[in-house]
Amino acid sequence: MRLTLLLLALPAAAVASAASAQESPWTWSGQATVVSDYRDRGYTLSDEKPALQGELTLIHESGFYGGVWGSTIDDYGIGPDGDGARVELTLYAGWYGTVRGWDVDVGVWDNRYPDGTDVDYVEFPVQIGRSIGPAAWTLGVIYAPSQTGLGDQDNTYLWTRFDYAPTTWPVSVSATVGHENGSFAPDGKIDWKLAAERDFGPATLGLAWVDSDTEDSAVVLSVGVGF
Repeated sequence: MRLTLLLLALPAAAVASAASAQESPWTWSGQATVVSDYRDRGYTLSDEKPALQGELTLIHESGFYGGVWGSTIDDYGIGPDGDGARVELTLYAGWYGTVRGWDVDVGVWDNRYPDGTDVDYVEFPVQIGRSIGPAAWTLGVIYAPSQTGLGDQDNTYLWTRFDYAPTTWPVSVSATVGHENGSFAPDGKIDWKLAAERDFGPATLGLAWVDSDTEDSAVVLSVGVGF
């Protein structure tokens, strides 16, 4: 579960890569990030400890893309032998483009946990968004059908995000609210996040306050480098 990280990062990656290599219909982008706590949809997946994350995306000029994203995590899916997954990997593919003035992203995520027991699962993210000047609004849903990795239940995560990034500001800010129901939140769960980011050339420094109605809040620091 990566919240909306992949979906929100893709448009910027597509624009940057297309501008740097117009000769080929295929371009790629990547990023390496260190976070003080891997929080996804309000949950801590690293037991409130730092995590190392990385992403690599291949993008076609038509809008189709594919890639892999990964993060270190706390033990997950511990089996009878006592071993569990220490890494979360997501193989993803989809299409991003503009439909009648709306930014649209439709994809599929294959979430894998090496050494974990019966915890791999697939989910389908969809988002639409629109920008007006320095402001952008996005609405998305991530649906996972019933499968073994979710205990034979389905899961739905509905979220919305507002971004504001004036060129005269040294930072960009965002606010995200999500609601989850299903395998990961049988009784329903609401989470929210306020964040600020600043670019320093290829590096990005982020600070976020993450909270939910099921876990304690946390302040998360992130440092990422794109390539």
